Amino acid sequence: MGNTAETDFREHVRQGAKRILNSFPEALRPEIYVVSFRLWRVDQDPRYPYVAIGYNTESEVRRVMEQGCAYEGTARWEYAYWLLEGFEMVGHVPEDPVGSKLHLAEAQAAGLWYEDEGSLSDEARDALDDQLVSRFDDVCIDAARHLHADGHLTRVLGRQVPVVLFDMDRPGWEVEATEAANPREVLADFLEHHSVR
Repeated sequence: MGNTAETDFREHVRQGAKRILNSFPEALRPEIYVVSFRLWRVDQDPRYPYVAIGYNTESEVRRVMEQGCAYEGTARWEYAYWLLEGFEMVGHVPEDPVGSKLHLAEAQAAGLWYEDEGSLSDEARDALDDQLVSRFDDVCIDAARHLHADGHLTRVLGRQVPVVLFDMDRPGWEVEATEAANPREVLADFLEHHSVR
């Protein structure tokens, strides 16, 4: 692991993911078949990344099917059909002041932080932004792996379910990220839907 700031932020996201899972409604837990990690950025600015951690349920799949979705795999595995609103966020977002401080410290320690966009060439800013996005991807993939590895997902939900990571600005990225974040055995249905062999 890298510097202390990086370790601190990574651990903050891990612990935040556990805390959020613990807050999932008891009554819904038997119906939750997937945990969702929606990666995004405040005002689409890569300096302010966050992950909204939620879930989708069997009831929601049935509701979407009743509204006319022709294929169950689409309702089940395409995030556009999932519950997306009202979930708690972790990262560099006003709702997580501790995460914001830790992420800022990590980005500064890594030499990736910049205050004034006008002080950089477009190429230099784009290079820093790409690194910021990549580092946050790694933190989120690590948090999902950790939920599996330490058994927390199984303790909360009573069984293993996949954690699907996605970013609406990067269609298709969810397959690569989700494969990296989960044990292969929990991904069979997800991968079959996405035609990955």
